[in-house]
This record gives sequence, C-alpha cells and structure tokens, in this order.
Amino acid sequence: MVRILKTTLLVLAATALAACGADKQGARQAPPPVVEVAQVLAEPATLWNDFTGRVAAPETVELRPRVSGYLEQVAFTEGELVQRGDLLFSIDPRPYRARERAAQAELASARSQLTLARSQAERAQQLLKSRAISRDEFDRRNATRDSAKAAVDAAEAALENARLDLQYTQVEAPISGRVGRAFITRGNLASADQTLLTTLVSVDPMYVYFESDQQTFVASRSFFTPEQHPEVRVGLAGEPGFPHRGQLDFIDNRLNSHTGTIQFRAVIPNPTGTFKPGQFARVQMPTEQLSRAVLVNRKAVLTDQDRRFVYVVDGENRVARREVEAGPQMDELVVIRRGLDSGERIVVNGLQKIFAAGVQVEPQLVQMRAQDSDRQLAAR
Repeated sequence: MVRILKTTLLVLAATALAACGADKQGARQAPPPVVEVAQVLAEPATLWNDFTGRVAAPETVELRPRVSGYLEQVAFTEGELVQRGDLLFSIDPRPYRARERAAQAELASARSQLTLARSQAERAQQLLKSRAISRDEFDRRNATRDSAKAAVDAAEAALENARLDLQYTQVEAPISGRVGRAFITRGNLASADQTLLTTLVSVDPMYVYFESDQQTFVASRSFFTPEQHPEVRVGLAGEPGFPHRGQLDFIDNRLNSHTGTIQFRAVIPNPTGTFKPGQFARVQMPTEQLSRAVLVNRKAVLTDQDRRFVYVVDGENRVARREVEAGPQMDELVVIRRGLDSGERIVVNGLQKIFAAGVQVEPQLVQMRAQDSDRQLAAR
C-alpha cells in the first residue's frame, strides 16, 4: 500500500514539473506586444494661452425721448434688426405743431416791426441832413431798428427750437443694430430725458473683453504692435474648440491693482448674429514664440500623481520610463520643456500593454500628428 502511494506521488510530481516547464516555454515563446511609436518632433511653434472673456457690443444705446408727450406709436418689432434713421417711436406731435405755428407768427410780427423800424431809421437819416429832427431823435430811431433786428433773431431761434421739438416727436434709431423690448407702450406718458423707451446694440462686429496676468502680458507684448495685431481664437459655450477668428485691437493702459491683471479686447466678425452681448467666451491668444519646440502627442504623456512621464523605446525595442516637464498644449500636441529631444521614439498608442519598464515591444512607426497619418493613408 505504501509502495503504491509513493508511486502515485512521484507520477503527480512529474506531471506538475512537466506542466510548469511547458508554461515557461510558452511564456518564453509569447510574442512581444505591438505598440504604435512616433518620433519626437522639434520645430518652431507659437504657444497660445486660454482665457475667459465676455462679449460686448461696440455701441450700446439706451433710448430716451427728447420731448415729453403721450406715446402714439411703437413702430418696430421687438428684437428685430433696424437701420440708423428707422422710426422706432412716435410721440403725439399736435402740441408741438401748435408751438411751431405760434413761433412762426412771432417771427412774422418781429419781421414786420423790423421793416417799420428800418424805414423810420432811413427817413431819420434824410431829416437829420436837413436838420428837421434832433440828433437824439435820430439815435432813438436807430436804436429802435437794432432792437427790432434782435427781436427777429430771437423769433427765428424760437421757431428753430419749435421745429426741433416737433422733429423729436419722431424717435429714430441713432445706430444700426438689434433693438430690445419696448419698455413703454402706446398711450403712456414719456418724460423728456427720463423715460427709458428701449435699448439698441450694434451686432457686427462684436467685442470680446478678457483679462491676463502680468507675466502673460509681458510675454505677449511682442505680438501686439501698432503695425501688427495678432489673431485670436474664440469659442462659445457648447462649441468644440475655438471655431471663430478675431483680431486683438486694444490693450488697456494700466493694470488693475486689485487683481494684478490687464484687460485685452478683440474684435470678431458677427455676420450671422452668433455672438450676443453678455455671453461668456473662451479665448486663445498667442503668448510665446519658440524657435525650436519639442512636441509629442498628448496621448503619450502619462501622469503619476504630480509627475508626468512617457515611455521611450530604445534601439533594442525595449521601453524605458522617462519623466518630462510638460508645457502648454497645441491642439493634439504638447510642448515638452525638459526630458526629451527630437528624433527619440516614444509610445503613443498601446500604452496599456506595457506593464513595466524594460519590456520588449514590437514597434509600429506612425506620425506624431494624427492629421499627418491621415494624409499618408489618403495618398495611398
């Protein structure tokens, strides 16, 4: 019985050893994992920084009447586009027409008095030569003529003012743009220079205001000169990336002492009305020009707590972990400020197949930029 038991244990041990040997032989024969590898790029690059901005209209008008009166007509559709000079509101003009007629009558009376005064002054001139009137009477008639002339001037000014008031009963758009809602409707009293009728904002182009810290401002000054205004990229909430293009046209003349920031302004075309005053916007502005930037695909950069690293492939196709100092992103690429040099090969796809440094891989060379790979495939 003991002999049979020993024989059985020996057989089991031999079987286990054979199985282990087979497993090791299979492990040794497993092919290395296939990963995509790209060469590190080194080329001139412009670095862009992201900012949060707010959209504003270049021209904003709060429309108030210049004369008082009861509103007779609202001549626009709320929210529509209007042109400069379009009629927006009409105030009852009848009291102002009456004032215009009264001013016309005052002017006619004053002109009549002036005609009489001039005639008497001319007659006094002849009478003085023949010594038929005294010098005092001659001076009195000339003074009457001058007083009548002043009365005519005053009457003409009063008539001009009455005509202006009559004209102001027709409230027109002072700028072209989009009109807001009517704050007062027909039949209500509008007080001169007080009652808010509506608001009007220009729509094309639009301004985007954003603020930058002092360090970024100093770095970006070379891009903004009287002869050169740099391009900026703008994106709105819900839009992927920065699909809109504008131009930087203004930098404030002082920094905000409370926040340590300075204000920038960009002008952006708005022919379709995409931008509305008050919207938040994402802005990208060029801040640094590098003559030689080391660039890698952002998918190749991994994070270990606060450290960033990539997997470098050596001449024997073995991977090694390399810590890097990453800078700003440029679309799909990341600027590497320290840790890599051009021409080195790094893993960009298949990183999940690498369990430890020193693993041998089967590299497949691809382009660092995805669009470059797409162009090669299209050419084939």
